[in-house]
Amino acid sequence: MNKAYPPLLTATIRHQSLGLGLLALVLFIAGNWHQAIIGFDSRFVVFAQEMLRHGPSFFPTTYGQPYADYLATSTVLTWLFSLPLGQVTSLTAWLPTAIASALIVMLVYRLTAPYSVRWGLLSIAMLLLSSTFISETRAVSLDQMLAAVALAVFYLGYAHDHFASPKRLHWLFLLLIIGFAIRGPIGLVIPTGVLCSYYLLNRQWRQLFTFGLIALALLAACVGLLLLLAKLSGGEDFMQDVIRMQFLGRMDGTEGSSGALYYFTSSLGNYALAYPLALLVLVAVAVGGRRTPDPALQLVLYCAAAGLLVMLGLSVPQAKKARYILPMLPMAAILAAYPFQVTQGRLFAGLRALMLGIWTLMPALLAVGLVVARRRYAEQLGNLGVIFGVLSVLQVLALLAVFNVRIRVTGPAFAAVLALWTTYIVVVEPLERALYDTRTFTLAVKDQITQQPAPVVLHGLGKDAKAIKFMVNFNCDKVPLFTHSSADLAPLQGPAWLVMSAQDFENLQDPRLKSVTPTLTGEFDKDPYVLLHLEKTPAP
Repeated sequence: MNKAYPPLLTATIRHQSLGLGLLALVLFIAGNWHQAIIGFDSRFVVFAQEMLRHGPSFFPTTYGQPYADYLATSTVLTWLFSLPLGQVTSLTAWLPTAIASALIVMLVYRLTAPYSVRWGLLSIAMLLLSSTFISETRAVSLDQMLAAVALAVFYLGYAHDHFASPKRLHWLFLLLIIGFAIRGPIGLVIPTGVLCSYYLLNRQWRQLFTFGLIALALLAACVGLLLLLAKLSGGEDFMQDVIRMQFLGRMDGTEGSSGALYYFTSSLGNYALAYPLALLVLVAVAVGGRRTPDPALQLVLYCAAAGLLVMLGLSVPQAKKARYILPMLPMAAILAAYPFQVTQGRLFAGLRALMLGIWTLMPALLAVGLVVARRRYAEQLGNLGVIFGVLSVLQVLALLAVFNVRIRVTGPAFAAVLALWTTYIVVVEPLERALYDTRTFTLAVKDQITQQPAPVVLHGLGKDAKAIKFMVNFNCDKVPLFTHSSADLAPLQGPAWLVMSAQDFENLQDPRLKSVTPTLTGEFDKDPYVLLHLEKTPAP
């Protein structure tokens, strides 16, 4: 093991990692204040809105009822950030995830910078250039928070052996509890597996079995506490819902299923550039054969084992989503940047040339992509002169950096980072919010209902799907009536407001509703929707 880690260097790297983390946090929240809430974020913002109105609880709530799929940990964080403002905004909703992502940046640097500052910086660049990391950082992402916990557990175990850091067992087990509180059972299992893979590869059998057994006992205690809190929050039926949604539903495919190799194949796109380049690095390491033991190479192997364990472990449950394997991404980023740490080998030289070429040309490639996108979304994108100007400047800087020995590699890498993040924040996010807007229609509906108060009926909007996207903008305790078929609407008496898709309105069979002229029409989550006002039914 390599324990020659100078104390002065330790302090320097810690300060540098803190500075990089703060810079990353600024990037992660840039341009974010009161953006429209769309997609999966709607659910978590509704959780926080209800908590802001009614106070904290063990489980988040929707429509005043506890929600079984998550503990309220992330909702409490959003609630705390929202308290000074008196409202939940996109900033307060995303801030816990942004902080977790900044922590990941700090820990990646601390793991790699002791061997080479360049390796540390380029590992961060590979992390920031990965597509799922960008989209999840600027969202409410429990899996990104879990990734921070898992990396922190790995870092504490590794730093004790290689950087002569003190053994912090109490922090390890506290982190496991935090992981469980954020993501349920999987939030404890994944960080445990990551550190156990390190102990296994390092042949530290006593630490492996001791840590594993204590973590298993901790898991049993946390599951018992979770079920107790569920029973206290909603009774026996709610406890069964928790078991179904947090345990059985993920394993048996009730929440959707994918093939066993889903993560290994889909990650080529979902986690580009880090994942595919990490695979190429592992091929280069394997082709290079045995060589003199190298602490940096050992770190690469430890990261590869940890990342592989995450992907294999999460391939067992039938329910699979790209974001679930975020804990493997920091490991992949470290692997992807390794060619700039090693000096020998033709394959590594080829990978260095490939990555340098991609980074240098990234602003130009993005500009070409925007030209293509503008042809399809001309109305939503509008004038892109500013972003083209920014990309042009970054392209020139990247080319100039290639001819500067000191920043020949890091310069183009971070020019690529700035180009990609600027494009995402300035173009992609507004485009997504324009295409999947729900706020404009909902606020117009709310204005009509405020002028003429009456019960609200949401027809054909799933209670836990599109209805959530409506309620996040409606933002009040009014619980709507949910209907799903024309038969459900037959006994409906006025006065009432009905919200439904234009297609459902056209397919109505009830002549009483068919004759109603829509009060309002508009786009809602990329589909045309209507608002109907059913007048008071005359007395017989």
